[in-house]
Amino acid sequence: VQLQASGGGLAQAGGSLRISCLASGGTINYIAMAWFRQAPGKERELVTSINSNGGMQYYIDTVKGRFTISRDNAKNTMYLQMNSLKPEDTAVYYCAADASHSYSEDATTYNSWGQGTQVTVSS
Repeated sequence: VQLQASGGGLAQAGGSLRISCLASGGTINYIAMAWFRQAPGKERELVTSINSNGGMQYYIDTVKGRFTISRDNAKNTMYLQMNSLKPEDTAVYYCAADASHSYSEDATTYNSWGQGTQVTVSS
């Protein structure tokens, strides 16, 4: 599948943003999906992942309780709701898919990538 992320932008600390990832060229019904991010000067990291039917999610500790991953398979779309944003959340956010698994918390299994969307949080 091809992935396209959208919805990034500028938010103040404490604010919210929602980013989306639209898939095309195939169905996402049976595959694991995730959001990664890469901050300036840092390596890309797995932020959160979700299983094929949306019933299981994984979050890194730094976003637990603030970010919520979800998916609408009928719309071939995944979302990331980001609340209580912090300046350290500033990064390019990438959506990713792992067609070999229905769920994965392993960053190395994701092999389809969107182009990234910039999220900037000001203090």
